[in-house]
Amino acid sequence: MRADLIELLGELEEFGAANDAATDDRSRKMLNITHDTGMFLTMLIKAGKCKNVLEVGTSNGYSTLWLAEAVGEGGSVTTVEQAPGKVAMAERNFQRAGLQPRIRQITDDAGRFIESCGAGEYDFVFLDSDRGQYAGWWPSLQRILANGCLMVVDNAVSHAHQLETFTRLVEASDGYLSCVFPIGKGEMVVLKDIP
Repeated sequence: MRADLIELLGELEEFGAANDAATDDRSRKMLNITHDTGMFLTMLIKAGKCKNVLEVGTSNGYSTLWLAEAVGEGGSVTTVEQAPGKVAMAERNFQRAGLQPRIRQITDDAGRFIESCGAGEYDFVFLDSDRGQYAGWWPSLQRILANGCLMVVDNAVSHAHQLETFTRLVEASDGYLSCVFPIGKGEMVVLKDIP
């Protein structure tokens, strides 16, 4: 990883922590992933040679930078965020990192966007958004994730209670394997393993 990108990620980590400590308003928090989660996502994407990634929940773009660096040249990250202020902040961070050519920003309701995606369109999906909606998105998520590929869900330990319905749906779905890894705030990794 480039030294200037490592420096920018460190700066965003400090900003996110200070920002979130200074407000009780959830909409103003960055709620970024942890550094070790960024490393974990990077390793999964590189090992899987993933080139078409979907991220739901851009925030200020911290996690998107990890994903965009991981997909490498020729790869693409589509990231969905509804809050205009965060979209603008993320765009500035993408420009600073020089990774904007690999990133497609979508300002829309995530559920509506996911429904519009094609079958098997993504070889990696990262969910870090409104956990209460994941269960409703599950049919569309199954359709858009390519076979043999992974979906990772953040906050699987820190907010396990909010993911109970979704977790039960995944576990009851034929052709899917899942496991929670105690990294960062807990990462649920789901493999689409349909013969």
